[in-house]
Amino acid sequence: MQQDLFSSHQTGLSQMPMQDADVHYQADFLDSGTATELYQKLQSKLAWQQDSIQVYGRKVKIPRFQAWYGDKEANYQYSGLSMQPNPWIKELAQLKLTLEQVCKTKFNSVLANWYRNGQDSMGWHGDNEPELGYQPIIASLTLGQTRDFDFKHIHTGQKVRLPLQNGSLLMMAGNTQKFWQHSLPKRSQSLGGRINLTFRQIF
Repeated sequence: MQQDLFSSHQTGLSQMPMQDADVHYQADFLDSGTATELYQKLQSKLAWQQDSIQVYGRKVKIPRFQAWYGDKEANYQYSGLSMQPNPWIKELAQLKLTLEQVCKTKFNSVLANWYRNGQDSMGWHGDNEPELGYQPIIASLTLGQTRDFDFKHIHTGQKVRLPLQNGSLLMMAGNTQKFWQHSLPKRSQSLGGRINLTFRQIF
């Protein structure tokens, strides 16, 4: 892999036409070769685990694997799950610096989700935990299999579907988490694996 993993990235984020949201997307942020190589490296290198969360008063295993990395004080909690960060590895630290320049903000953590096949998924939710602060900026990078990413407005019920492809970058900012939920639905067809990296600032 090249010395600077992300020297091939191109900045060309386009704003999505969504009410009460500030969502930007670029399909080719990383070229497919770099993104695929990074997927393979992170799949074998990250400290993956399948955690359990509280759903309606009972513990259930989440339908995906995940890993949490960041500065040592970047502890994160959601759905009864408390996560302490693993220390940064070179690939994630390099990517963090690149995305900080692109998104014009600072990140101190990243949540990695590994969707092994079409049955792995993420239910409807908003990234609105108190430790994310007011109007959080979240940079989401997709590596591997293209998967549908759905938005739903919490008041109007409007839905927007965005297929996130290998090497794509999605940035959510402003009031997005206040007015919209998002999900990654299950798929019955045979699909390859996808790793999603969501960089955030924990306060």
